[in-house]
Amino acid sequence: MASRHDGFKDFVLDQLADLRGLTCRAMFGGYGLRHRAIFFGIIYKGRLYFKVTPETVAAYQAMGSKPFRVTSTMTLKTYYEVPADIFEDAARLTQWAETASTAQHPQPARRRAASKTRHSTPARTTRPALH
Repeated sequence: MASRHDGFKDFVLDQLADLRGLTCRAMFGGYGLRHRAIFFGIIYKGRLYFKVTPETVAAYQAMGSKPFRVTSTMTLKTYYEVPADIFEDAARLTQWAETASTAQHPQPARRRAASKTRHSTPARTTRPALH
């Protein structure tokens, strides 16, 4: 059964045609966007949302974007609606999509300084009581 938002999804995919490795899958009444297996975007009810970081969220807010509101009581502050000015320009939209997809890369774990070697003592064993 075709959704009434499939045309919007198709438009988004056309706008992002230059983004190699892009996939789109149906999920929870919308669509999830992945770039090289990294989940970075949501298409839901005719709107496009990208993953943000503390460094990128200001650009979205400056253009009047709001976070992804799933229900009246549930908001995902890590996904913001893509501004119309960006959405309508395929080249800029592709740049924003690339930035959003890198927001999902895990940061390398910091290595802890090696602690002094501890010598463990063997665990005590208990023997069953003989009766």
